[in-house]
Amino acid sequence: MLLTTGQAAEELGCAITTYRRLIRAGVLPGLSRRGVRVMTPLWVVQALHKRAPAPVDRLDAELLGVLRVDAARQVQDVGRNWAGYAADLGPDDLLKGLRGWWRCDAASVAAGGVLPVTVSGYVVAVLTGLDRWEKGEGGRHAFPDAVLTGYVSDLATPIKHLTAPRQADRDVADLLLGTRLPSQSSGAIAYVSTRSSSAN
Repeated sequence: MLLTTGQAAEELGCAITTYRRLIRAGVLPGLSRRGVRVMTPLWVVQALHKRAPAPVDRLDAELLGVLRVDAARQVQDVGRNWAGYAADLGPDDLLKGLRGWWRCDAASVAAGGVLPVTVSGYVVAVLTGLDRWEKGEGGRHAFPDAVLTGYVSDLATPIKHLTAPRQADRDVADLLLGTRLPSQSSGAIAYVSTRSSSAN
């Protein structure tokens, strides 16, 4: 059974624009087209609906930064060609597109030690190596030493790619990738408590 974008969004209890971000990020398998409509297999939507919340209470920090991104788009910035997330980007382009420039409290992000990256509330990548940051214009920061510890190419199964050299970083990526991590923010970076009963 195939669902339209509107039907899939309704099943997940999210806005159509929120669901479309997942489509554009390329993390949903089995998509097909009927004219201009994108159709999603029912099992994919069911898998997302049943996805467990991120076990952030197992992390050391009390406050965790969460980088909320859109599907990757081409940019003309020094040092990167893309900003955002896309499953078909290689690890190098993903890292360059995710480690900056974001408006944030860089010290708070660094104190968390781990920066989950979400698209529409699902963790699609994880960064560590946040101890050093650079300040840009308008309160934006970048983390030049950031390490891409892992990412997903398929959110439904999920298919995880663990890329960090350190086992501890790979373990954190394995713990968080593919989970649900809802967050509220007017900007790209949100902050969630790891000690509350919910991830909001």
